[in-house]
Amino acid sequence: MRKRFAGFAAAGLLAGLIPAVPASAALVTYCIGTGGAVTVPNDLLVPAGESCALTGTIITGNVTVQAGANLVVTGGKVSGEVKVAGNGYLDASTTSIDGTIVLAAGGYGVFLKDASSGTVSVRAKGTTTIDSFLFVESSTINGNVSAQAGEVRLDKNTSVEGNVSSTGSYYTDVHDSFVDGSLSVLNSATGSVICGSSVRGKATFAGNLGGVQLGPNGPLDSCASGGFFGKDVSVTSTTGGVTVDDNIVDGTLTATGNNPAAQIAANNRIRKGVITDSAAAAAAARSGARSAARPAAPRQDDTVKADERRTDAVQEAKAAGPADL
Repeated sequence: MRKRFAGFAAAGLLAGLIPAVPASAALVTYCIGTGGAVTVPNDLLVPAGESCALTGTIITGNVTVQAGANLVVTGGKVSGEVKVAGNGYLDASTTSIDGTIVLAAGGYGVFLKDASSGTVSVRAKGTTTIDSFLFVESSTINGNVSAQAGEVRLDKNTSVEGNVSSTGSYYTDVHDSFVDGSLSVLNSATGSVICGSSVRGKATFAGNLGGVQLGPNGPLDSCASGGFFGKDVSVTSTTGGVTVDDNIVDGTLTATGNNPAAQIAANNRIRKGVITDSAAAAAAARSGARSAARPAAPRQDDTVKADERRTDAVQEAKAAGPADL
């Protein structure tokens, strides 16, 4: 009896010397609710349909936002990448994300304000019914921006250290921002607006519906100033109208195959000249593409979608209470 008691006592003593393993020591920390200025020493996951609102939180690993989930981060830091699933939402302000951000097909959206991140990718919509968005304000992208769906708007002194490319987006607009590499907007449903911005590399706009507006005095947006393009600019096969106004192009401007023909203002400064259609080619283009042409529609302020989703997400997170971080 004494030996058995001694064994139990030793086992109890040993258990007391081994600390309990906290939930955060697992390979993945689940976040449902709110979190503050703590460090998550691993990956973070927001489960499907849940909301997580973090303030001042440091995440040392990667982040996954599952289908229908929301992650709102303010004043935080993510050392890894962020992946957002279908109908998922990422909202990051005054936050640094060292890795890439990937919005999956049918993802609801990504909103960045006063933030920084690596390359940002928006996947093609595919068979999903959700039109994604990428709204970036006053932020730095230390890589490329690649979008294959939805609304894309870079605004308010955003800086992209790489290239910006979109194919099949709803629109791709750049306002008062800087692109260190090339800019490519292809097959956009409602075109593209570039105002008050600088693009150091080549700029290509092709196959866009709804028009292309480079600078002010166009039908899509009431912006105040033109832009600077460090290399060639090409606007081709566009329907809905093309306007080029008050820009500096340190290369050649090519505007061919557009219906109607591009309107190129005299106040542009184009270093290497302008290439346009011949009169016969312009007439043929107007005749062949008349059925496809449609008037450009003014832009709507769609950032309200981000505001509404953010508000709902924070309310849901508060209702869930403090997250077990």
